[in-house]
Amino acid sequence: MSKEIVFDIETQNTFNDVGALGHRGLKVSVVGVYEYEYDRYSTFTEEELPKMWPMFEHADRVIGYNSKAFDIPVLNNYYRGDLSKLPQLDLLEVVKERLGFRLKLDDLAKGTLGTAKSSHGLQAVEWYKQGEIEKIKQYCLDDVRITRDIYEYAQKFKKLRYPDVGSTREFAILLPEMPKIAQVSLNLTLPF
Repeated sequence: MSKEIVFDIETQNTFNDVGALGHRGLKVSVVGVYEYEYDRYSTFTEEELPKMWPMFEHADRVIGYNSKAFDIPVLNNYYRGDLSKLPQLDLLEVVKERLGFRLKLDDLAKGTLGTAKSSHGLQAVEWYKQGEIEKIKQYCLDDVRITRDIYEYAQKFKKLRYPDVGSTREFAILLPEMPKIAQVSLNLTLPF
């Protein structure tokens, strides 16, 4: 059974709020995670992140969408080690390499799965300001489900689709295989 996890984060604030601090100024509101090993979805608030680290540390691979450029740098604000050392698959990175341009997760969801995202990240920031944490959790898990479904579709059919001026474009995609043995140097949160 695979020990891959699919994840997504939502933040309490935006780049406009933090200015020159960039990723270092962003704070997590919710992280959503899907564990293949247990076929289980979970959410973690900022205060609960220490409970989440063992999932990441023991994963065969972490899968996200724009995760290398956004999610991982933000999570590194909270982690003692360097999460960028984990075996990772950033689906946006693979799509951009294949097409030469970026696609929104929502575009892949519409074209490939016939569904759409339930909201957007700026709305999640507003929900945080209003104390609507359950709405953020649901939205975050919706994005995790979409990311997981796109990952599985690409694995199975070796192609994805996106809407383009009244039609749908299809493109072939080959996802990198999961590393056979993860050789990672991390500061583990669990004692030895």
